Amino acid sequence: MRKSPKSPVIHILGSVGLAAGLVTTGAAAASADTAADVSDPAQLEAMERDLDISEGEADELLQQQNQAQKKEQKLREALGSDFGGAVFDTESGELTVSVTDKDAAKTVRDAGAEAEVVTYGEDALNSVVDTLNEHASDHDKSITGWYPDADEDTVVMTVKPGATGEAEEFVSEAGVDADAVSVQESKESPRKLEDIVGGDPYYMGSGGRCSIGFAVTEGFVTAGHCGSVGESASGSSNGSGTFQGSDFPGSDMAYVGNTTNWNPTSRVSGSSQPVAGSTEASVGASICRSGSTTGWHCGTVEAKNQTVSYPSGTVHGLTRTTVCAEPGDSGGSFISGDQAQGVTSGGSGDCTWGGTTYFQPVNPILDRWNLTLVTN
Repeated sequence: MRKSPKSPVIHILGSVGLAAGLVTTGAAAASADTAADVSDPAQLEAMERDLDISEGEADELLQQQNQAQKKEQKLREALGSDFGGAVFDTESGELTVSVTDKDAAKTVRDAGAEAEVVTYGEDALNSVVDTLNEHASDHDKSITGWYPDADEDTVVMTVKPGATGEAEEFVSEAGVDADAVSVQESKESPRKLEDIVGGDPYYMGSGGRCSIGFAVTEGFVTAGHCGSVGESASGSSNGSGTFQGSDFPGSDMAYVGNTTNWNPTSRVSGSSQPVAGSTEASVGASICRSGSTTGWHCGTVEAKNQTVSYPSGTVHGLTRTTVCAEPGDSGGSFISGDQAQGVTSGGSGDCTWGGTTYFQPVNPILDRWNLTLVTN
């Protein structure tokens, strides 16, 4: 099993303006048949700062990621059940695809990717996550979450310092393969990011503040913990709407509809980079976000299908990133190149010293309520 170094994850958290233009329907992500066209200075500047790379290197990285995304999609289809996951390395620009059958490695290499034979693979690890999710109500509060790590071929369970025993007991009671789970102690304490004053976002009827995610033809998507169905939402001027759908906990997704005086656009707040679709970025890919509290920040994707135990409830199916975020950034947009990725859920740390942030992928939100993403 490969134990190659893992590059830092780049992610973007933040609010976006509502979008207008051509659209991508439902969860059908826009095709990435053409190379990413990222000319937005705000996103490139954030990548340069947070990834410590030059503008030229940022542009090259985005092109490499675009090609890797297409390669991963084709191999996922070609390999079927032998596909074990994929990880993109921002340092080398190479995509490594895991396979559960050594005979499938040739198909991967022929496609121009690195191959790695693993014991479990994506499907088996996600099955472990699903089983743990079924027992989530029984876990000790010292357990802060779990996620499949494709690079290490294991399910990582994060716990507060000194709580390894509680995690091992939970794994045993859930009845999953203990060899497929590794426990990591961490001082991080995930929390929802909301309810602070100031900024340029939208405000809930309850008095809190969150960030717009992405425009849909029906309104905009955001985080579920920001508001309940029927609650009002208002912009910084005279825009208004109502939460038409909201799921939290379990997932962390919502959409605001029946909007008035809000002009949809296909852009992210503070950016001139239009959203072109919602093709999912690979693990290891760079990702950026824009939030109403902290603006643009970037990092990389660490893992998908993360379960997070917040004090107010457990959420499944999140994506884990190395980006920073702060209260008020909740609901804001994560984007990779010109492809929408998701809305900010929560995390730990802040944008002074960094941290871990999770986002709710956008395609499941579009699927949940049959929404249409606004694109350029």
